[in-house]
Amino acid sequence: MPQKKQQRASFDELLNSATHSAVHLEMRDIYGVAGEAEEFEQWKRTGEVDLDPESEGWSRWTALVRQAVARGVVMRRARIVSEPVSQYIKYEHATTAVNVTVGEQVRWLPRRRTSDIALPGNDFWLFDDRLVRFNHFTGDGDGAGFEYVVRTGTSGPDRAAEPTC
Repeated sequence: MPQKKQQRASFDELLNSATHSAVHLEMRDIYGVAGEAEEFEQWKRTGEVDLDPESEGWSRWTALVRQAVARGVVMRRARIVSEPVSQYIKYEHATTAVNVTVGEQVRWLPRRRTSDIALPGNDFWLFDDRLVRFNHFTGDGDGAGFEYVVRTGTSGPDRAAEPTC
């Protein structure tokens, strides 16, 4: 069945409107997230990361997740990674304890084990098995916008790759 384009909404609005699930698929080996640049550099120098869910760097995200989980939303995140893993993935792994502490279910899958899985070309968030927000990135990992799609059927690239964690 065809998919319909959805009007743009902020991530906060999408997560706040979710009623039962929010699924995130991440497939890149590096992300150029401007807000993480300083902490990533510090981690490369010292091996230390911010694991305080209430810190300035985490509090906005952790509040959103806690509110969603309290409403009964199951938040699942799957990370497909190359091996050996990149420095960024090592950094991301070091910070994942915060995601788990506030209620996310996070799973890791080596890329070599995904050859028989139909994966979409882009990372995405899937809200309530219906609304997809595809995340577009540049080759350097910088954000390059989003695409919003409402699923009107039971198949499609996002359905095939939906994590079962």
